[in-house]
Amino acid sequence: MTDSVSSRLDLLRFLERVQERDLERTRRWIAEEERREAEQLQGQQHRPPPPDWLIEHGLNRHNVQQVHTGECWAAAQSTRTRPVTRTQALHALTQGVPACGQCRPDTTLGLLDS
Repeated sequence: MTDSVSSRLDLLRFLERVQERDLERTRRWIAEEERREAEQLQGQQHRPPPPDWLIEHGLNRHNVQQVHTGECWAAAQSTRTRPVTRTQALHALTQGVPACGQCRPDTTLGLLDS
């Protein structure tokens, strides 16, 4: 009977060691995730605010295709946008550059649709 008690106790101690290793691994995963979240939050806090207005160019930098608001999801898909001032956006729209049909910068700027 002593052998079965001893072997049961050995098994329980083995189980304890395994669980301690699992707990240590889980705590490392938690620490890594907390670090990642902290880095992500820091990045978000230090990210510059989006520009108020964007102009989208064609393949040729001189070919202006559309005017967007700074938060336009369609402009975010393009790699050919650059930030502009309100005055530059108004000027482009009054010179016939089309307004984005998704974000409607012409409406936001108070221009009537032609």
